[in-house]
Amino acid sequence: MKLSIDNQLQTQLFSKLSTANQAFNQLYPGDKSDRQPVHTVYGGAHLFKSGIAETFKEKSLNTLLTYAPNFAVFGRAFELKGFESLPTEAQDIADLEATLKAMSGTEKTQHPAYLTYAIYQKVINKLKAEALEDFRIDFEDGFGNRANEEEDQIAAQAATEVAKGMEQNSLPPFIGIRIKSFTEETKERGLRTLDIFLSTLTGLTGGKLPDNFVVMLPKVTIPEQPETLAACFDYFEEKLPIAKGSLKMEMMVETTQSILDINGINPLYRFIKAAKGRCIAMHFGTYDYTASCNITAMYQEMNHPVCDFAHHMTKVALGHTGIFLSDGATNTMPIGPHRGDLTAAQQQENQDIVHRAWKKGYDHIRHSLWNGYYQGWDLNPAQLPMRYTAVYAFFLESYDDAVVRLKSFVEKAARATLIGDIFDDAATGQGLLNYFLRGLNSGAISEEEVLATGLTLEEIRSRSFRKILEGRKKI
Repeated sequence: MKLSIDNQLQTQLFSKLSTANQAFNQLYPGDKSDRQPVHTVYGGAHLFKSGIAETFKEKSLNTLLTYAPNFAVFGRAFELKGFESLPTEAQDIADLEATLKAMSGTEKTQHPAYLTYAIYQKVINKLKAEALEDFRIDFEDGFGNRANEEEDQIAAQAATEVAKGMEQNSLPPFIGIRIKSFTEETKERGLRTLDIFLSTLTGLTGGKLPDNFVVMLPKVTIPEQPETLAACFDYFEEKLPIAKGSLKMEMMVETTQSILDINGINPLYRFIKAAKGRCIAMHFGTYDYTASCNITAMYQEMNHPVCDFAHHMTKVALGHTGIFLSDGATNTMPIGPHRGDLTAAQQQENQDIVHRAWKKGYDHIRHSLWNGYYQGWDLNPAQLPMRYTAVYAFFLESYDDAVVRLKSFVEKAARATLIGDIFDDAATGQGLLNYFLRGLNSGAISEEEVLATGLTLEEIRSRSFRKILEGRKKI
């Protein structure tokens, strides 16, 4: 076929473009396939113990079984799909559970009560196996302002507990420390605490850090703050027996200046760049941010429109850079006021209060997931049931539809496919792939459930629909 542009001219024309394309791809490498925890728990450093994961397991599981002793009470508490038809009498609930256990295949999965039953069982299993995914030893808001001597002592004590946890293999899979901010008022205290913690820890472990260890830098407003922390990391890795490049940081968006600077420019990528490759995540501080927007205390909630604006600005600024994003916390605790030997009325009041708090947190988490934020903060073991319920319900509600759509999409090799009244294109195929990877990493979807799509685990974890199709064309 006759062409007007030969290969030599084409190479010449594309030379500058290729350089620009490659530079763009380095800036935007895409989302990481690494596991992202679904939550981070912030707890005061003065309370931290090496057995924190086991403590959270026991307390969260006890809360769930106390206030949702069966899947019917559970479904009504969270108003899960079809909750109105769930029985209320104990014998009817037991009979329905026995019926569901005896069923198999599509008969079971299509039963109107199955989704609630499945989510309940998954949440119980998760709390037993790994209730606490990520913990931040907090020397900031959760710690308060204490005498320097006291903070010095607690920094060393917390490091000793981490070393003990490493030896006993009792730490959660992700862990870190939140220091005070590098603002002018607290920069010396923040650095001193980090220095004591790292020096003590590495002295006890011979230079080893826990798996997935990270340092949280709060209230970042200017690039010089993460730049300085990155320089401190260089120094620590030179002076202490820490492997070069192993110290990582997170930053926290807590002020309006983190969203738009004085020139009307979003500074978040400049913060990431200033961190010299050390930053892996950006977290959102709901209550500091809403306060900075002059929102009164009653309305300082995760689903406030000012938070949605900040969330979307953050996603636009950091999309496809590989930086994990995390939403904030619900500060209404699902804890009943009554203790000890309780009357029936007191037990009911406790349950009503816990259920209301659970539902509020559940709705906040679902709102975050809807906005594409797959991680958030928790503050108390009693919140973990609502965390996993929200995450699992979010993924499992659309599981059957997603399996059919992705399986059909792969089989037709990315050609546009009409399924029902939904028209799939290549971007939707990528979205379906992301759904299964997120569901798999969160524990909502099992490996066996992923394989129902016809894809292998390796293909799902490649995070690239295009690469999957290219690989299958070669077979």
